[in-house]
Amino acid sequence: WLLSIKCHTTSNIPLLEPMTLKTQRNRLSVFSKLCYAFGGAPYQITGTALGFFLQIYLLDVAQLDPFYASIILFVGRAWDAITDPTVGFLVSRSRSTRIGRMMPWIIFSTPFAVLTYLLIWYVPPFEEGKVIWYLVFYCLFQSMQTCFHVPYSALTMFISRDQKERDSATAYRMMVEVLGTVLGTAIQGQIIGGNSNCPTESDAPYSTNSSSVNTTIVSLDQTKQAYLVASGVICIIYVLCAAILFFGVKEQKETGRDKSEPLTFAQGLRLVMCHGPYIKLVIGFLFTSLAFMLLEGNFALFITYALGHRKDFQNILLVIMLSGALTIPWWQWFLTRFGKKKAAYFGISWAVPFMILIVSVKSNLIVSYLVSVAAGVSVAAAFLLPWSMLPDVVDDFKVQNPDIRGHEALFYSFYVFFIKFASGVSLGISTLSLKFAGYVTGECSQPEAVSMTLKVLVSPVPVVLIAVGLLILKTYPIDEERRQGNRKLLQAMFDSETDSESEPSDHGSSV
Repeated sequence: WLLSIKCHTTSNIPLLEPMTLKTQRNRLSVFSKLCYAFGGAPYQITGTALGFFLQIYLLDVAQLDPFYASIILFVGRAWDAITDPTVGFLVSRSRSTRIGRMMPWIIFSTPFAVLTYLLIWYVPPFEEGKVIWYLVFYCLFQSMQTCFHVPYSALTMFISRDQKERDSATAYRMMVEVLGTVLGTAIQGQIIGGNSNCPTESDAPYSTNSSSVNTTIVSLDQTKQAYLVASGVICIIYVLCAAILFFGVKEQKETGRDKSEPLTFAQGLRLVMCHGPYIKLVIGFLFTSLAFMLLEGNFALFITYALGHRKDFQNILLVIMLSGALTIPWWQWFLTRFGKKKAAYFGISWAVPFMILIVSVKSNLIVSYLVSVAAGVSVAAAFLLPWSMLPDVVDDFKVQNPDIRGHEALFYSFYVFFIKFASGVSLGISTLSLKFAGYVTGECSQPEAVSMTLKVLVSPVPVVLIAVGLLILKTYPIDEERRQGNRKLLQAMFDSETDSESEPSDHGSSV
């Protein structure tokens, strides 16, 4: 029946419209976009858990000195930053396999990433060498995560050659990633939220010194166990998402011109650093991302010690992520309707008045929740826009350098390198600032200088960074007109290559 329809159709329509066939070939199903999007969840779930909770975990649960905690956070992020361009370089030189060029990296790194992540949240039963334990496993996890995330980010360029389809898949990805941040915050926050080392105010007047100490010890063991359980749940989700990505997404095969001669590391660095739009985009989002990472890394401590909402901090964090997840579709509509640059200006600057408000008014739980809802809207824009604009820069590079192919991973890896290195510096400096302010490990209350330092770290500093970043983004040259022009030029280049490669087989099928 199908053959008769095909023959009947072919006899009546001798030649189908080439553009229609190519467009259909490049279209992605909703199922494929969702499977691709699930691949972004592990990075965000683990990243959110580490970003919001690792600092307070090292200080109050592992009970490390703030100086050593700052070393772990800085070296871990710096190492993570270094591995990004290294993995990007190796991916760009790796050969295509039966399952693609990106998929092997994603699959083989998953079990090692899961194991090392679990060991980060385990408190070893010894004091000597505890700093080395966290430093080693934090760096190992970051390396394995990089082997997953850099190829996954570059996979955007290999799921479809149609820019609209890639933008649509990116929107799906951002939606799932923000949901991943919600999930990471919910799992980590809700499981450990009920386990506090500090007695409630109602318990304090009736507790003797010895009973208070015993309560703290029991509660500390329960808190350690809660962190381990939360990490186990996250590891299971990590494996499931990797499996969905592998079985649900088909990496497109490269054509004969998709890859040029391999480059050395220095050549790859020079390649991306000499592309003006890429540099302006990276530096602009470097400052804005740094602002949100600084806010993320210190917000749990700020809520706990500066605002005094010890029992509610995990719920406030969850509200921020939920608000961000729900507004992702709106931001996708906004950037489609008004352009990506306008979306960047409006979306990222939206958080500024609320950052100022949270430190200006007296501590109030209702105000904190309202500010969290509003701040989540800006978090969504900060998540979506960089990953939506990076493919435009890669396309612009391809138009200007048509003979250089197969190096998409370099653009993504160097972008992540700068972002992670800067975040490592910021977290290291902020944790060190707490030490200088007099932060006392394991205590239920902190000096007033610590509260003031936390206020500076979550409001004035991020506001200045956002202002600088938006000024730099103003010089970003790829507007909607140039983006659409690049899209048409790349489609024409791809069509001509496809026609030249498929011409013999097309004649054979018609015969």
